[in-house]
Amino acid sequence: MIHPHTKSLLGREYYDNPSLFRKLIRKLVTSIDPRPLSLPILAALTPEEHEIKMMEAAPDEIDYGEDFDLVAISSTTRFAPLAYEIADRFRREGVKVVLGGWHPSALPEEAKQHADAVVIGEAEYTWPILLKDLERKRLKPFYFQSRPTDPKDIPKPKNLFSDKVPLGIQATRGCPYRCEFCAVSHFPFRSIFRKRPLEVVMDEIRSLPQKEFLFYDNSLTIDPSYTKDLFRKMIEEKLDRKFICFGNINVLGRDSELLRLSDEAGCVAWLVGLESISQSSLEEVRKYTNIVKDYKHSIKMMHDHNLEIIASFVFGFDHDTPATLYKTVDVIKECEIDTPDIMILTPLPGTPLFDRLDKEGRILTRDWSRYTFEDVVFRPNQMEPQELLDISKEVFKEVFSLSNMLRRFFGAIARLSSDKFFDVLMRNIYYHERRYQ
Repeated sequence: MIHPHTKSLLGREYYDNPSLFRKLIRKLVTSIDPRPLSLPILAALTPEEHEIKMMEAAPDEIDYGEDFDLVAISSTTRFAPLAYEIADRFRREGVKVVLGGWHPSALPEEAKQHADAVVIGEAEYTWPILLKDLERKRLKPFYFQSRPTDPKDIPKPKNLFSDKVPLGIQATRGCPYRCEFCAVSHFPFRSIFRKRPLEVVMDEIRSLPQKEFLFYDNSLTIDPSYTKDLFRKMIEEKLDRKFICFGNINVLGRDSELLRLSDEAGCVAWLVGLESISQSSLEEVRKYTNIVKDYKHSIKMMHDHNLEIIASFVFGFDHDTPATLYKTVDVIKECEIDTPDIMILTPLPGTPLFDRLDKEGRILTRDWSRYTFEDVVFRPNQMEPQELLDISKEVFKEVFSLSNMLRRFFGAIARLSSDKFFDVLMRNIYYHERRYQ
């Protein structure tokens, strides 16, 4: 089982193969760049009679002469060219290859050109069938579940990555909101929100070898009652864990009980997609859950409950002008966002955004290696592609200037407990190193 990565991407070192400095930062800050869960879940579904080897590798780091019956590769869009290269080289050696993950699920016919079989969408029910077909030498070209995975059937991931980096926790699966640009809710069955049994989730948390982890859930604010019950159990058992989770800013801003319980359970920070400071831009992409005028109040509520906010912004929506992008710097300061991140709108295949822009003739390239959220691969509505790229870099460098990082750090000292404000500094340094260097 292979998770592809690369040492360089568009001339920049990619974070899946970090420098020694970044590795040090990773060790000092809570839950940065966790491993994907897809392959560990497949490993857990694989019968014991099969021997599994898990790899994170670039194409030239792999020994293609090893004796494998099957190679499984999971890939997002940015890594699709690498996944295809690895797959092609194994197939030339006579090894059967199966591709799955976000990108092959969005473009299965494209992926099939590089594989003997393609798994589309979730795989809890199809993976065991695929392995039986392999034994009978009757692999089908495509495997697709006819129903969403019952949350009771989601196994505990089996972590076989070579560096033994611990995995995080998945309490729920799916998101019902279907924002135009989001690949999650347009992945097969992922718009169906499902909750795993609380005791199963608690058992996985108890078994974690590390003290810090990430909740992989798309959002732990979709069903606040479930999340509160989970946090209460964590508090009752005094698990002594620190964690980060994803949530919606406006739900958090009106639920002080959820914020209090999350802090008491060990939450260091909530990672929220603010996406834009323009309400028109949010409505354009159907992000109806965000209300811009309430951002500042919601963030203050989080700070009042000793919680850090990690907030992501996306540049390039059709209502975005250069002025919108520059004004984002002021909003980050005014709202006292602890750790901001800025990405460039990237229309991923399989999303309504990609389909719309493709229909309008605005997709500039199908070189998937450029779909990095740091490059412009479509024609924006109110500026030229190069202008969007240049302004995004300019704004990011301003947001992560030394003076602004120190401002956020000293603000965190005033707002957060001592065990959390150091995380703010380390996370800001990490984001600074990660992008546009």
